[in-house]
Amino acid sequence: MTAVDSHASVTGQTPVGATLRDVIAAYVGLTKPRVIELLLLTTVPVMFFAAQGVPSLGLVVATVLGGTLSAGSANALNCVYDRDIDEQMRRTRRRALPRHIVSPRAAFVFGIVLAIVSTLVLGLWVNWLSAGLALAASAFYLFVYTMVLKRRTTQNIVWGGLAGCFPALIGWTAVTNGLAWAPVVLFLVVFFWTPPHTWALAMRYRDDYAAVDVPMLPVLRSGEAVARQIVAYSWVMVAVSLALWPIAGTGVFYPIAAVVLGATFLVEAHLMWARSRTSDDLSVIKPMRLFHWSNLYLSLLFVAVALDPLLSR
Repeated sequence: MTAVDSHASVTGQTPVGATLRDVIAAYVGLTKPRVIELLLLTTVPVMFFAAQGVPSLGLVVATVLGGTLSAGSANALNCVYDRDIDEQMRRTRRRALPRHIVSPRAAFVFGIVLAIVSTLVLGLWVNWLSAGLALAASAFYLFVYTMVLKRRTTQNIVWGGLAGCFPALIGWTAVTNGLAWAPVVLFLVVFFWTPPHTWALAMRYRDDYAAVDVPMLPVLRSGEAVARQIVAYSWVMVAVSLALWPIAGTGVFYPIAAVVLGATFLVEAHLMWARSRTSDDLSVIKPMRLFHWSNLYLSLLFVAVALDPLLSR
């Protein structure tokens, strides 16, 4: 860190040399756009499913805008709380706060403003049930996962991941202004998907987590033990995904897609487990292969959720 950067971190001023473009990019980065993209992929398809067709464009736009602002708020406040460990980890040290482009105070105000605006957008333009669910998800992510679970237990991402499941509920309530079993099933799909997805990434960066004493499962368990857990969660995830068929009375397209996607996911999980039994070397285990597939799996599964009512007419 340069002397200028060190001074900026104390005073909260933008470091000399940072352009307006740098500052704007830093604020956008605080919201973690890639995470938001994944959350929206579990919101919009559920809206199609709830509407049993194409929902109102205005409703979709309002829900996406409110959901983006809500998730961005939670992510920004998470960056404020975790700035000490973010500065030490390779994966996160290029974020805005570790680089001192944005001060912690400014990032905190930014997060709070996003939370207020997102609640008003969802409440006034969608409905207050959706607004309440979004606010609850953000509060859970910040107060339960970030402040309590993340640095204390290997089960941090299992229960902390509940926050990332709420978009499935919000997509449904945005259209129906009520809850039902179908979005609960999709909520549970995301819940059981989160550990395999996150543990695969954590295996890749386990040295980073170990250096900052964050007890992610791959830090405290062998690659084989983590892979075995991933396989177990993957089987439950696929089983839950298939439950949507009888519970929601889908057409035949969804269960076919769920079987094909689920079988492929299970093959990848079992292959990673098999590799981990021969070596604990990450170049052998290849956890990022499962991580990238997990993103594709969830995206395609929810696309199938959106397409099923359109193809079943």
